Amino acid sequence: MKQADLIAPALVILVLVCWEAACHMMEIPVFILPPPSSIFATAILRAPLILPHAVTTLSEIVLGIFLALATAIPLAIAMFAKPTLEKALAPFLVASQAIPVFAVAPLLVVWMGYGIASKVFMAWIIIFFPITISLLSGLKSCDPEFRVMFRLMDASFFDTLRLLYWPWALPQFFAGLKVGVTVATIGAVIGEWVGAQQGLGYLMIQSNARLQVDLVFAAILWLTAMGLGMWVLVGFIEKKIVRWKL
Repeated sequence: MKQADLIAPALVILVLVCWEAACHMMEIPVFILPPPSSIFATAILRAPLILPHAVTTLSEIVLGIFLALATAIPLAIAMFAKPTLEKALAPFLVASQAIPVFAVAPLLVVWMGYGIASKVFMAWIIIFFPITISLLSGLKSCDPEFRVMFRLMDASFFDTLRLLYWPWALPQFFAGLKVGVTVATIGAVIGEWVGAQQGLGYLMIQSNARLQVDLVFAAILWLTAMGLGMWVLVGFIEKKIVRWKL
């Protein structure tokens, strides 16, 4: 392992050690700030309670990712094929990200209810934009010389898209997808905070009301692990597909 690869783990360990020491030395009450040892113990010992909520939140995130892929990819290709469509839709795409998600979440709960639909839609709102923009940028970044070569070979737009534009855009597409899957947890949890009957966000709200701060941090720890896991999974898929980048 390279020395640079040890910097991030060393910083994490240093922060955790300082956090643990400060909690004990300053005698901070557990219901205000629990030490890391208490948080890790709660995350493991209370796993039977946390796991069903984690499965619910993960389901919302995964469905939001698939919905975002199903809408972002065709839209990015359409905007690339028709620049006038990009000019018409670009302000709406930016506006969708300028509106605070906290402002939209209560409306979605009113319109879609307390079930999974409003949470999936919240995750979709957050994931959709980075995937669309990154894929569109990747398609537009194709070398003009290759475009001319395909045009001289009388290749159709769909053949050029399949053989040139799409492979060329894949690295940027996966970069946007990595961003999307890591921030997808935000949309799902915000939706659960506003109104839910299950999920890690729901568990955090209930635990906070009971001053079970260690359980709140344990839920955050599980949520962080889920985000990191999805980021690693996307990176693994990228290595398998985008072999020429390595």
